Amino acid sequence: MAKRTPCPCGLDAAYADCCGSIHEGRTQATTAERLMRSRYSAFAVRDAGYLLRSWRSTTRPRELHLEDDIEWTGLEILNTTDGTPFHTEGTVEFRANYLAAGEPGDQTENSHFLRENGLWVYDGPVS
Repeated sequence: MAKRTPCPCGLDAAYADCCGSIHEGRTQATTAERLMRSRYSAFAVRDAGYLLRSWRSTTRPRELHLEDDIEWTGLEILNTTDGTPFHTEGTVEFRANYLAAGEPGDQTENSHFLRENGLWVYDGPVS
């Protein structure tokens, strides 16, 4: 039996059935939080292409270089506002934990998400 690789986003699911299916386009994120989790997982598995595709077209950078020496170690969702299947925008406040050159650290952000062409996309940090 094949080993189940846990999803980096922290949900109790295999990566292939959770964020992996979103990264590959087999499913879509139905909420802003699911998009946030899938983007965190994309950082963890170094999928820069997905990160760019899931970024709002007007705020997306031309390219994205991911740091080789950062290992993402956990995601905590601190708060959400709106962002359900019935909304067109929402926010997700999160803390992403990592190791950089062996030293622990974290990144906290309150992110804004909205729908673009019917799909949830990352807009940027809340000002």
